[in-house]
Amino acid sequence: MALQQKELHEDGLPGHESHLEPKPEWEPRYRGSDRLKGKVAIITGADSGIGRAVAALYAREGADLAIVYLKETDDAKKTAAIVEQEGRQALTLEGDLGDPEFCKTVASKTMEKFGKIDILVNNAGEQHPDKKIESISEQQLRRTFQTNIFSMFFLTQAVRPHLKKGAAIVNCTSVTMYKGSPELLDYSATKGAITAFTRSLSENLIGEGIRVNAVAPGPIWTPLNPCGGASEEKLEHFGEGTPIGRPGQPNEVAPSFLFLACEDSSYMSGQVMHPNGGVVVGS
Repeated sequence: MALQQKELHEDGLPGHESHLEPKPEWEPRYRGSDRLKGKVAIITGADSGIGRAVAALYAREGADLAIVYLKETDDAKKTAAIVEQEGRQALTLEGDLGDPEFCKTVASKTMEKFGKIDILVNNAGEQHPDKKIESISEQQLRRTFQTNIFSMFFLTQAVRPHLKKGAAIVNCTSVTMYKGSPELLDYSATKGAITAFTRSLSENLIGEGIRVNAVAPGPIWTPLNPCGGASEEKLEHFGEGTPIGRPGQPNEVAPSFLFLACEDSSYMSGQVMHPNGGVVVGS
């Protein structure tokens, strides 16, 4: 897989999908069937990567969307255009989900625009490769946890009062939670926390008719890794270690997020789906 060298050394995360070559595949692979007709979804990290693919698929299935992103405004505008091309409405919200006040703003702006919230997709995250645990600074450790797991607590707290019976929450964990990652100690730890959060929140909310599940992707071709989230050595053979022998594409992951958000999964809660290229892990 050819990589642009300027992307390998970009300091700012999560990185611009518009700069990435080859481009990740976000387009839905099939026609919509109204599985989310009339629904409103909040998707974090929806400017690029998995988040963009989920937004495109949700829009095709009939949902209006709040697209939450950190700073890549050009990518967020592209996602919004994709949603609108599917005939749905898009609201873009820029800010740091590690800030509980911004999370309150996301909830209030979404309610102001659409009048309800049916689906929350906690997808945003960041990672930083370190070969030695001594190399992980306190600042990085705190930041990774703040972005990856604290944000899920903050946004779920903000959105919870607006979720009614039949609502769904879908969190993004990772294959690294199950098989570990020698270069992503802090990131993998947050993903373990996300899985535990998913299972516990499911138990907490299922009595209210709100389902909580998660998706644990394997190596997926998004800006996260080539824009600073992986070492150059790892990128040279990115995804080749999976049984399928290649990295996945965002539109190969998005259907898992759709399934867990719609009525097709009405008897599932507290579960994790594994679009990971064939890696067999414990559930």
